[in-house]
Parts: sequence; C-alpha cells; structure tokens
Amino acid sequence: MQLTPHDRSCFDRAIQLALKAEAEGNLPIGAVIALNGEIIAEGRNAIWSPVHNPNRHAEIEALRAVPEHFWPQSRKMMLYSTLEPCMMCMGAIYLHRIGRLLYGAADDYGGASCVRGHMPQFFETQAESTLWIGPADPARCDPLFERTMQLISARREDQV
Repeated sequence: MQLTPHDRSCFDRAIQLALKAEAEGNLPIGAVIALNGEIIAEGRNAIWSPVHNPNRHAEIEALRAVPEHFWPQSRKMMLYSTLEPCMMCMGAIYLHRIGRLLYGAADDYGGASCVRGHMPQFFETQAESTLWIGPADPARCDPLFERTMQLISARREDQV
C-alpha cells in the first residue's frame, strides 16, 4: 500500500507517541485519530506506568481523547496505530464507528485481524463499515513491535 503524505505524517506522530510510551516504561505503541486532514486525538500505551492498568492501550487512549463534538463524524475518522489492534481495541473501534483504520505492524501475538469473519453479527456488521488496512508501515513499525515483544518477554521472566 502506498501511504499518502497525510498518512505518513499521522504515522510519524504515532511513532513519536510510541517512543514516548517506551521512555515512560510502557510498550512502544502509539495511535492518532485524524479527521478532515487534522489530528484530533492521540494516545500512547500506558498499561504499566504510572500504575498498572491493562486497558490503557494506545487506541483506547486515543478514542477517549476525541472531543465530543467530533463523534457525529466518526465514519470519516481515520485511526492510525503503530501496531495491529488487539480484540479489545478492535471492539472499541467498531463501537465508536471509526471509518478507517491503518496499522503499521502486524501482530501475530495479540492482533485481532484473525477474528474478522468470526465475530458476533453486530461486530461483523460494524466491520463492513470500517476499512481495515495493514500492515501499512512495517519498515518503521516492525522494530517497535519487536521491542514490544522483548519487553513483554522480559516482564514475564521478572514475574516468574
């Protein structure tokens, strides 16, 4: 897939957010939401720091940050994530009726693409209205995913 200059700019910001999350002691995952060529919300992974909170995924944080007055235009929104969303984030994206999702790196560990076509009817219906594109920027986002997996593995070893 050929990224537009706007897509590249959104991924640039999502990558910056991922690096900030990593510097804060979290997984290097970032997300932004754009509407009409402008970034309107952003989020970064915050599941480990400052306190353990497993629902603070980058996509969820970005969805929470969307100003209320933009929600009537959700089908025009584009969510950019450095990593393929998990099942929780996929559900939230569908519930918020986001029109287009681009993710940078595939996630064969926790990514939810594999459940598309095997979800309850409500979510399958929502999926028909959400363009799901990825991996759209693997050259820049795969290294973030590799570090994500290293951090998860190291944390698992620390807890044994």
